[in-house]
This record gives sequence, C-alpha cells and structure tokens, in this order.
Amino acid sequence: MRSWLLFVTTGLVLTSGLFAVNAAEPAKPNASAPAAGKAAPSAAAAPAAIAKIPACANPDGLGVSRVIEIDTTGGPGFGFEHYKAYDFLQNKEVVLTFDDGPWPNTTKAVLDALDTHCTKATFFTIGKHALYHPEILKQVAAAGHTVGTHTWSHVDLSKLQPDQAKEEIEKGFSAVKLALAGAPASFFRFPQLKGPPDMEAYLGSRNVGIFSTDIDSFDFKFGKKPEAVVKTVMERLEKKGKGIVLMHDFQKVTSIALPALLAELKAKGYKVVHLKSKVQATTIASFDAEMEKGSRGLVAGAAAGKAPSSVFKTIAGE
Repeated sequence: MRSWLLFVTTGLVLTSGLFAVNAAEPAKPNASAPAAGKAAPSAAAAPAAIAKIPACANPDGLGVSRVIEIDTTGGPGFGFEHYKAYDFLQNKEVVLTFDDGPWPNTTKAVLDALDTHCTKATFFTIGKHALYHPEILKQVAAAGHTVGTHTWSHVDLSKLQPDQAKEEIEKGFSAVKLALAGAPASFFRFPQLKGPPDMEAYLGSRNVGIFSTDIDSFDFKFGKKPEAVVKTVMERLEKKGKGIVLMHDFQKVTSIALPALLAELKAKGYKVVHLKSKVQATTIASFDAEMEKGSRGLVAGAAAGKAPSSVFKTIAGE
C-alpha cells in the first residue's frame, strides 16, 4: 500500500543531523564480469543520497534534527487530535506550527526567536493577513520556513455552505500565492480545527495535506502570561512525548513566550522536525484574478521604493 509519507516509500528514513535529497548514488559496477551468454546480475539499489544539515552557530540552539517531505496526494491528515493514520514522529520530536499570521511585530519576534535557535517551523497563513503584510510573509519564506494556508478570513467553515467554504479555501491559496509571488506548500489547517467532512474530501481532491495538532498551546487564552504558554506546552509534551505543537504568531504573548519555550525544549532534550511538501499547492485562475484585482495595489505597494534586500531577507539557512 502506498504511503503518503515520502520518507517511508523512498527509504528516506532520516537520522539526527541529516536530511534526504531526491537523488541516489550511481550503482557501482560488479567486481567480476558475468560468464559468456549469461545476463549480468542486477545491481543493488543504492540508498538515497543525504546531506548534512548545517550546524547551528548557537551551541544552545535547538537546530533541526530531521526534514520530512510529505506527498500530499489524496489529502492525508496529520495530528492525532483529529487524524490518527500517520505517526511520523519519533519520541522527543516536535513540529512547531504557527497560525493566523503574518502580523506586524509579533511574526518578526517569532522569526527572531526561531533564528536564534537555527530551527524551522510551519506557518499556516490567513489570506487577508498575507495581503495586508506581504513583506512579512516573504521574510517567513526567505528564512526557510514552510508556508501553508489557513483560509481567506479565518471563518468557521462548518457554518458555511459548501460553495462558500470552498471559496474561503481557494481565496486563501490564491492570496498567499500573490503575497509570496509563488505558491505555498500544499499544507492546510482548518480555522478552530473544525474540518467538515465534505471539506476534508474537497481538500483531498485538491491533493492538499490537512494538519490538526497533538499539542494545543491555547496561547490565545493567556493574555499577558507568557509563562503559562510555556507551562502548557511543556506539560502536554511531557505526557505525550512528542507531537505537532499549535501556536499563533498573531498573538503577542506567544512572541514573548517563544524564546523561553525553545530554551526549555532544548533543555529537556526535544528535537525539531521540519516539514516540507513534495509539491506546492495549485491555485485556480479565477481566484488568482480575483485576488489580484481585489488587492488594490497592497502587494505591489508594499515593496514600492524599497531595495529588494528590505523585502527578501534571509535570516537562516543557505
């Protein structure tokens, strides 16, 4: 049976400090020639080539232990709160995810904390926010993080008619594509984690992976208590041992709490896994056109008069 996790099907079982690339070493010739009239024996398949993840200059940094590439064909679901078919994390591994951005100040603070630890995350982006602040979203992508989507306006899709829900999803894809000047990853998270079965099926038809969570930080409940964010995440991780962590780069409390949380993860021996999609999300031309028309110069204006380096700033990675 075909697995959606590419590291399973292609032998990309990644070890600490390594990530897989889609290339194989050439087969070595047999030591001895075959006897006349007989076919040469088949060469054994070479293991997939791998390359080292750059070491973190910060000795106390978390870094990235593994990079997992996911084939989202058919719309697989991840995160045991809702989807239990695929368990790709080893003990003490976490995936960091952030919802609802990009947003001024808070997203930048999150990026700075991640950069200090040489680590990576997945950002589930609201379409409207992407068009409000495309320069911030470009910084997220330039830093090597994965950018997924989180609908156009963060409405509860379970309360919409199917056509309206599909429009929310598609406008989100197209808005993020316009803001990034390139397609996002084929990763999606439902607002409020409420995924109607018909929309799960629709995303499957669009070959988009669906992400729930294992560890919900509930950071939006903690106001001015960053220590409560750290405590909640760590206590739940200690019970489960691993998981996809849900936070919000839109929340100021999270941007304040993140440095302490990352330090605590490092101190407790947790390792970060970075997720990438095998292919980027596809968009629908009519929604692309609607976003371009409706943005009213927001995206173009954000970069007007600025040097490229002020918009495209690499803060981590190659």
